[in-house]
Amino acid sequence: MGGFGMGNNNGASSSSSRLDLDLDPAPLLPHHHGSSAETGGLSSQPKTFANVFIAVVGAGVLGLPYTFSHTGWAAGSLLLSAVAALTFYCMMLLVACRRRLADEHPKISSFGDLGDAVFGAHGRFAVDVMLVLSQVSFCVGYLIFISNTMAHLYPVSSSSSSALLSPKALFIWAMLPFQLGLNSIKTLTLLAPLSIFADVVDLGAMGVVMGQDVAAWLAEPPPVVAFGGPGALLYGLGVCVYAFEGIGMVLPLEAEAADKNKFGLTLGLSMAFIGVMYGLFGVMGYVAFGDATRDIITTNLGAGWLSAAVQLGLCINLFFTMPVMMNPVYEVAERLLHGKRYCWWLRWALVVVVGLSAMYVPNFTDFLALVGSSVCVLLGFVLPASFHLKVFGAEMAWPGVLSDLLLVVLGLALAVFGTYTSLLQIFHSSSA
Repeated sequence: MGGFGMGNNNGASSSSSRLDLDLDPAPLLPHHHGSSAETGGLSSQPKTFANVFIAVVGAGVLGLPYTFSHTGWAAGSLLLSAVAALTFYCMMLLVACRRRLADEHPKISSFGDLGDAVFGAHGRFAVDVMLVLSQVSFCVGYLIFISNTMAHLYPVSSSSSSALLSPKALFIWAMLPFQLGLNSIKTLTLLAPLSIFADVVDLGAMGVVMGQDVAAWLAEPPPVVAFGGPGALLYGLGVCVYAFEGIGMVLPLEAEAADKNKFGLTLGLSMAFIGVMYGLFGVMGYVAFGDATRDIITTNLGAGWLSAAVQLGLCINLFFTMPVMMNPVYEVAERLLHGKRYCWWLRWALVVVVGLSAMYVPNFTDFLALVGSSVCVLLGFVLPASFHLKVFGAEMAWPGVLSDLLLVVLGLALAVFGTYTSLLQIFHSSSA
């Protein structure tokens, strides 16, 4: 999940029908109070298409041009296509598992519910842990994006070499009191409208960036490469997986689809559209700026009120989205550590941990690669294949069993090696 706005805190559990994390991934979905048959307000194919788009597209797209500057434009495009296809395939594995278990477990409405139905409490725990880690990681990424962008727009000097007193860190310290206040609020329903508004700003930013890409390329086309070194492939894979993260929304969306027989087609078309859009954005950004492409492509924008407005708009959106995305983390933490009771100091401690983590990671896209290579690979590929193998393993022919096993093994291998290479890149950026 790219992760711009998610919206609508329902106070549900981390395995509820709202994306397993008490968020509404699809603001266009009808909110039922009875059964689907009673309300008759299920989502049409165009609405399902739009909901998939809203749930998947987010901040990760802004790191794609920088990623392509490492992998090369052709290799990056191939990686994006492969990740889009694999993500779609794994989403459909979850749908197949839910449909097979529907008679025995009719109330499966989320990824966590499916984990519980397949592997019991351990399955639910694994899903919840991965989803919580992904939420925390998204929020760290938000602070990195905001602080780096603000330090670019409003440069400040710092004589200290400490990461805690760097120009970026100074902006994080300035945000911290406000974030502590926002994250102390029990209910955040007033922030729900940011869900769609954030995506509008995101698309506007993409449009402005692509327009400036064309102008920069026409003025002076820089040298670019089609294929970078093989060492960059794992880095690029992590960023691409992060950009397509949205596995948690597929079961709620499928449950709300009016024509479930065509849900796979609608999901596939939406993922293909997002993949083409991501590819164009990444290629155009890299082709326009070449080796000068920055980790946050919006900081490559020229001076002027429009580029400043776009960057500030993105920062404001992420600033107010952070407490919404952290709320399910608090729910799990308070359930495990404080008897399901509200605990302000626990929330504050988690916010401080997120802030300190952001201070020590210098590069936005490097962090995306780390999260994509670790948490998102496990959540998006390994768990769905494991669930499918457990549910269908006894009746599948050997090619099907082999494909699930390969997906699990390759996913684990990518998680290990991708995490290692991403950490190396982060340490290299820190020492540079």
